[in-house]
Amino acid sequence: MSIITLPFPPSSLSGHAKGHWRGKAAETKKWRHWAHVATKEARARAPADGDIIVRVTFVPPNRRSDRSNFPNRLKPVLDGIADALGVNDRRFIPQYQFAEPEKPGRLEITIGPST
Repeated sequence: MSIITLPFPPSSLSGHAKGHWRGKAAETKKWRHWAHVATKEARARAPADGDIIVRVTFVPPNRRSDRSNFPNRLKPVLDGIADALGVNDRRFIPQYQFAEPEKPGRLEITIGPST
């Protein structure tokens, strides 16, 4: 099983983020692209059919953020992974784990079939 590793996503990706839509759109596009490239580099594969378990481990850079908001930052990441796998992201069943902070922070994502 391969691990897709990405930097820790910024709060600007959250649905609650304030600011002009154009700036957020550029940030969203960048993260979607990064996730696509990282998925291809990890040579991740999806099962041909059925649900796909997406296990996300959040390793935050510090203790300042609210863990309940971390999943809100993942939409462009999951979209990029789905693009790279050639699947619709509605098949994803996300599972979240929260690790102790480590600088600079990261996401560790594994993909697998549902059991």
